Amino acid sequence: MKTSKTSLSEESALSDLTTMTLQVMHTYEELDDHSFQEIIADLINQSEKYRKLPLEEKRHLAVTLFNRMRRLDILQPLMDEESVTEIMVNGPSRIFYEKDGQLYPSELQFENADQLQQLILHFFSAANRPLNEAFPIADLRLPDGSRANAVLPPIAPDGPIFTIRKFTGIRPDIQSLIQSGFITSEAARYLSRSVKSRKTIFLCGGTGSGKTTFLNVLSSFIPKTERVVTIEDSAELSLQGIANLVRLESRLPGPDGHGGVDIGQLIRTALRMRPDRIVVGEVRGSEAADMLHALHTGHPGSLCTGHANSCLEMLERLVTMVMAGSTLPYDAVIRQIAMGVDILVHITRGRNGLRYIDEICEVRPIRDEQFQIEPQFLYKEDIGLEAC
Repeated sequence: MKTSKTSLSEESALSDLTTMTLQVMHTYEELDDHSFQEIIADLINQSEKYRKLPLEEKRHLAVTLFNRMRRLDILQPLMDEESVTEIMVNGPSRIFYEKDGQLYPSELQFENADQLQQLILHFFSAANRPLNEAFPIADLRLPDGSRANAVLPPIAPDGPIFTIRKFTGIRPDIQSLIQSGFITSEAARYLSRSVKSRKTIFLCGGTGSGKTTFLNVLSSFIPKTERVVTIEDSAELSLQGIANLVRLESRLPGPDGHGGVDIGQLIRTALRMRPDRIVVGEVRGSEAADMLHALHTGHPGSLCTGHANSCLEMLERLVTMVMAGSTLPYDAVIRQIAMGVDILVHITRGRNGLRYIDEICEVRPIRDEQFQIEPQFLYKEDIGLEAC
């Protein structure tokens, strides 16, 4: 992935063409991408300064200008490459990307921190997401479904940080996951039966382990006649074949600190929508108390994800999160969790970048004020995921 830094003469041309393009754009109310590209091409071909350039140079200028004004500037080639799954910008001159599960440094560089910051602010302001000195950290879903996170100085002293987890558009089915070694056919049958029989399943693992992807796959086993409500921080779930589907997405507060809608509020709202199942993209805080309440008010078969290093650790983290959002004593919390959660699935990401399930456990009744889990499948080196 080699791209040299923009030359000074090219940067001057791009700045000049940007000004010309903005002047022309004022005469239009709205422009789609195709019309916008035509305007850029016409300006280059009609300009005395640029029309004599070789065709390849004119084409390069047009693409670079379009990416700068409508796309992700110099990052767009990484976005366009299907095998790249994550882009990490650690300041203007240090860019990395993940490809086939491995991290690589890129030769891409922004001109300076201002150019990078302007790119970030452009996308966040277009989505009405506050990002400034008062709110220097923010998340965003890009138009193509990719997830972005940005951190601005002075929180990031080495320059703006921009991380993009790409939405590839690929929605694997259970058979493709079996073929890739993510799960065995026996474990897949066990989980599909569990979903159909309305077991509440909690998927856990580290960042980027594949929890959301697998949640989408598991949702394909939900009977098509059911009413499902999905709740997320940033809408990524793509449940297929469910006609009676309601999608809810949280919202950050505005610059005045008002107008925010959190996951807990959405769960409480979902309970008034007569759902058969509630699917929560990620439980990470006090909203776990609302989720637990939902599980005990006639909504079994729900699907959730969370961050943890093992199935048992996920249960222990749930206790902490539920207690932060309720006044229930510890013994009552662990009993309610044990009654509300049926199955835990832990997904890991190996050193080689491959993702796979390494633990599937059933939750048993509390004994001596301790969680009791019974492994159903465990991953073993050189063998893979094996039934216990």
